[in-house]
Amino acid sequence: MAAKIYSAPESIKPPSFSLDIEEYNEKCEQYKKDLRKFVLDRKTGKNVGEIVQFPVADGYAEYMIASMRPLELIHLEINDAWEFQYIHLLTAKEINEKISFEKSLRKHLSKI
Repeated sequence: MAAKIYSAPESIKPPSFSLDIEEYNEKCEQYKKDLRKFVLDRKTGKNVGEIVQFPVADGYAEYMIASMRPLELIHLEINDAWEFQYIHLLTAKEINEKISFEKSLRKHLSKI
């Protein structure tokens, strides 16, 4: 079954861009933490609250997993707020594979 894509709830607002990049990045991390808490209070399960990225143009489209069954993703409207044009076609199996690959890659890179 294909993914359903949502925006973050209105109560969790993405930070406004700031030329103070360090401050903006801190606000983005807080936004992700607040959204993760909201998602996990709503539903728990494997990979719920994880973030997946897809390369787009000069950056990434980012989505937080709100549910694996049915697959529900929340678009993160931060940085350039890119959207992945095929996100709605992805399945839970593909999302699980992407998360496993990214975790394995991070683990491998940390050993270098």
